[in-house]
Amino acid sequence: MKVATVGVHVLDTHVIGVESIPERSDGQLVERIALSPAGTAGGTGVVLSRLGAQVSSFGAVGEDPVATTLLALLEREGVDVTGLVRKADAQTSASVIPVRPNGDRPAWHCIGANGAFTLDDDLDLDALAGITHLHLGGPEFLGGEAAGRLLAHARSLGATTSLDLLAPGDPDMLAWIADALPHTDHLLPNDEQVLGFTGATSLADGARALLEHGVGAVAVTQGARGALVATAEETLEVPAYAVDVVDTTGCGDAFSAGYLRGLALGRDLRGAAELGCAAAAQVARGLGTDAGTYDLDAVLTFAESAPRR
Repeated sequence: MKVATVGVHVLDTHVIGVESIPERSDGQLVERIALSPAGTAGGTGVVLSRLGAQVSSFGAVGEDPVATTLLALLEREGVDVTGLVRKADAQTSASVIPVRPNGDRPAWHCIGANGAFTLDDDLDLDALAGITHLHLGGPEFLGGEAAGRLLAHARSLGATTSLDLLAPGDPDMLAWIADALPHTDHLLPNDEQVLGFTGATSLADGARALLEHGVGAVAVTQGARGALVATAEETLEVPAYAVDVVDTTGCGDAFSAGYLRGLALGRDLRGAAELGCAAAAQVARGLGTDAGTYDLDAVLTFAESAPRR
């Protein structure tokens, strides 16, 4: 599996054990602070690489120490970062995620260079030659027309395509990216996005409504409930695995990676979603998408033996 992950790349700073924001200039001790590569393209690329895919990233970063750290972390995971362009007038996208003892994880986020990435100026389509899959994370930054052109080009190369969004579910956002959907083999939203995009009262109805926009399959994450997958032929649900959760940041990206890797390995939709849930469980047990030392064999073994919720 040779994958191009295009779009949003972020450096996350996780702060574990935040009970409150200190008053004035007071300080507070926390359990742990860690950095990890993230984003709907970057985080998905990391997990795909761990699962044995050959991954090349395409997007934009700044010319700052944040970029130096993010690129080093991606390269450490085996991701080819030569397709990440430098933007001198924008900082590298970054988030600070304070994780409360109950698991809540509000975030501060800077869009940075992700908002400056354009298809025409920053991505050499010739660099996509030979890919078997293109995953676009954050089509809202490109807009539907440009995202559609990119996905259509990937399909012309014989590659399958997938799409994941960062923006909350909203009918106007769905309209903004609508031109990309007919060129999308697998749409990978979360449950709140599906319900927000469609106004549906059930997740299954919302997923089926998105199929009417030309998407081949909709694979929806539902947090602790696992995943739902809908195609024109079937709708199925896969439960999540029961694990001790440390931080759920990046679990959606990990699900996307596991699901896509499962399909590339010849699994059916249920088997692919099970691998996606198993990959997400690895991430939930640590800090960020690069937590732990899991690989494909470990995740497959986990998927076969771990208890479900």
